[in-house]
Amino acid sequence: MSARKEALAVLTACRVRGAWADAALNTHLKGLSPADAGLCSRIVYGVIQNETLLNFYLSGFCSQKLERLQPPLADILRIGAYQILFLDRVPDSAAVHTSVELTKNAGRGQAAGLVNAVLRRLCREKESLPAIPDRDEAKYLSIRYSHPKWLVKRLLALLGREGTEAFLASGNSQPSAAAQVNTCRCSETEAVKALEAEGVRAERHPWLPDCLLLEGTGDLERLKAFQDGMIYIQDPAARLSVLAAEPEGRLLDVCAAPGGKSFAAAISMGDRGEIVSCDLHENKLKRIREGAARLGLNSIRTEAADGRVFREEWGNAFDLVLVDAPCSGLGILRKKPDIRRKRADDLFALPVIQSAILENAARYVRPGGTLLYSTCTILPEENGEVTDAFLGTHPEFSREKFTLPQPVGEAGGQTTLWPHLHGADGFYICRMTRRV
Repeated sequence: MSARKEALAVLTACRVRGAWADAALNTHLKGLSPADAGLCSRIVYGVIQNETLLNFYLSGFCSQKLERLQPPLADILRIGAYQILFLDRVPDSAAVHTSVELTKNAGRGQAAGLVNAVLRRLCREKESLPAIPDRDEAKYLSIRYSHPKWLVKRLLALLGREGTEAFLASGNSQPSAAAQVNTCRCSETEAVKALEAEGVRAERHPWLPDCLLLEGTGDLERLKAFQDGMIYIQDPAARLSVLAAEPEGRLLDVCAAPGGKSFAAAISMGDRGEIVSCDLHENKLKRIREGAARLGLNSIRTEAADGRVFREEWGNAFDLVLVDAPCSGLGILRKKPDIRRKRADDLFALPVIQSAILENAARYVRPGGTLLYSTCTILPEENGEVTDAFLGTHPEFSREKFTLPQPVGEAGGQTTLWPHLHGADGFYICRMTRRV
């Protein structure tokens, strides 16, 4: 019951208070055994990733509309249905029984019979579930993969049916945690040995050096290898953006929190040079400083700064300026499934903000220096269209070719990474050089 009870608490926090699932999980996993923590996380992410599909099936078995059920009955039904339909190791009887107990514990004992009847019927008929209507391609894919219809339509225009379905399926996957090795402190082999000594399965990334894929970690921050600064957590895509920049000399990280790109750049430069890591909020700057101290990196200092407001003392002063702009986050749906609840209208203002930050950050690049723009999204209007517009009004800048490890390879100044093609976060990288 512990895992299901905490999973329900997390889903309630997300729905009622607008909490992000990963942040809420960090609070509710404390005190759970590793097995219960793993099951709790799997249920939370599974329910959010498959909510539209779960709603479709449950609606066929429930006499009342899900949205009219008293909270948190709909989420209890989803928790039970997810276990029945997706978790082979959980017996159907256990999924039903624990859901009924959750109902009683939530003070909804009068609805226990409803929960029991709906889930038992789902168990009986799970091999012959109703077909999803397929006359409308976008609607079908939206229900089948539980992504918003507006995004599915956008993806169909970009990728076609096959590519869209592959992207949506990847959004419902459970990726391994990716850790980058702090080569200023240890080798990849030493990091693997340290992690395996703690019972963690550490596999070398298939194509990115000094990157490890981790399983069985539990609370990552409790690992001695993490506390000793041997590793830091960062997706391969974010690391590739730093590789594309080829950092050297004096570097400004305009939107630095939580600090992963600053850390990667410092390690790439052997902790030489100077890195100024910026964010608007002191609590985020504190996290960067703590991370740098844990990793033993002395080349990083933090500054409170708004990426849209010019700092005169930084004008023409940096060899490299990193702009990891605020974005829709549609490239990290695997890790933040809550993002799929965003509406198309929520995204309209983002290119304006991104353009303003890029415009300001360009003033900090010295002649001959590099401007690196990146996002963790896959939409052209936040990516290539932003950099195209910038280059159209700044002839002193031009895109510059760069080469990344295969399967990415050579890029003509910009590239988009896709989860279903590269096994990494969806990510856009554009490298520009200031000529004069």
